[in-house]
Amino acid sequence: MTTPDAAELRRRTQELLAAHPPAGTGRTEFLKARFDAGLAWVHYPAGLGGLDAPRSLQPVVDAELAAAGAPDNDPRRIGIGLGMAAPTVLGYGTEEQKQRFLRPLWVGEEVWCQLFSEPGAGSDLAALGTRAVRDGEDWVVDGQKVWTSSAHLARWAILIARTDPDLPKHRGISYFICDMTDPGVEVRPLRQITGEAEFNEVFLTGVRIPDSMRLGPVGEGWKVAQTTLMNERVSIGGARVPREGGMIGPVARTWRERPELRTHDLHQRLLTLWVEAEVARLTGTRLRQQLVAGQPGPEGSAMKLAFARLNQEISGLEVELLGEEGLLYDDWTMRRPELVDFTGRDAGYRYLRSKGNSIEGGTSEVLLNIVAERVLGLPAEPRNDKDVPWKDLAR
Repeated sequence: MTTPDAAELRRRTQELLAAHPPAGTGRTEFLKARFDAGLAWVHYPAGLGGLDAPRSLQPVVDAELAAAGAPDNDPRRIGIGLGMAAPTVLGYGTEEQKQRFLRPLWVGEEVWCQLFSEPGAGSDLAALGTRAVRDGEDWVVDGQKVWTSSAHLARWAILIARTDPDLPKHRGISYFICDMTDPGVEVRPLRQITGEAEFNEVFLTGVRIPDSMRLGPVGEGWKVAQTTLMNERVSIGGARVPREGGMIGPVARTWRERPELRTHDLHQRLLTLWVEAEVARLTGTRLRQQLVAGQPGPEGSAMKLAFARLNQEISGLEVELLGEEGLLYDDWTMRRPELVDFTGRDAGYRYLRSKGNSIEGGTSEVLLNIVAERVLGLPAEPRNDKDVPWKDLAR
């Protein structure tokens, strides 16, 4: 089978549209047909939503479908599944796991969450203490996870747990797919400074996970988790956005529509941030092009760093530009939203919510270390726990 080019992908997309006209086809039915036609992730293998085509050709398909008014899969709602679970399942899953999970994940029938961080293992994720103990063909999991986006909506979770406390912390971890409907899973909302509870804490008590739901070999979960984390940072910091997309858009729009708010100082700061936002956008485009050649690398950490800093600086400028209006807040009602909508709320929401950008998806401090060591080649920080069994670490 030859690798499809742009013309071939356009032809296949038009065939999909002819067989399943968006105007007369249900949303889920259309998305399933798109997946089966290999037009979901064109760079994925044939039979798993793709056609083994170059990743760079995905926009060709997306543009044809958008022009025809075809529905998308609401990627913001299922971002954890798309950006983190799917590439990990593809890279480490069995054929049965790939066939079982990738289609309903992409279509949006099953929402995913990430059970990684813990109260005592956030920035130092490898120190996690959630235990998974083998019991016949199952693993019995006990522990607590925190900062879990979408856990209140999720059907499945990607989970890392300690399977051998006698090994150093990076080596005694295994990676699992956890059924969030198991009776031992308890999800509690964490109300944030925005008033919402998009995050959760998750308690795992005697949760049974079949060994068939393990990704990668026993004890090599940290290696598998690196695939998840690298993809997470690319999906957060390197997402495809148009010019003046994201946070800079509302500020630029206010500047144009409200000349009475302008000052020379604000103008200079806005110009600087606009240029930096555009540089970040173009760098994200280059990063996605690099992904065509292989797996995401540490460059995604740099993009996520820039994303967090820019969002916080831009939202701060927006509040200052609006003056007294910037101090208003539209709604403090406790909600458990399905997605984070930065541009659909007011300036006060953007200002408060952006504070979390330097924590979620890897703290800025951790990412600075990654960039220093893996991009710039600087010496690693000294570690005195490298060869110490996890059970002997001070906690």
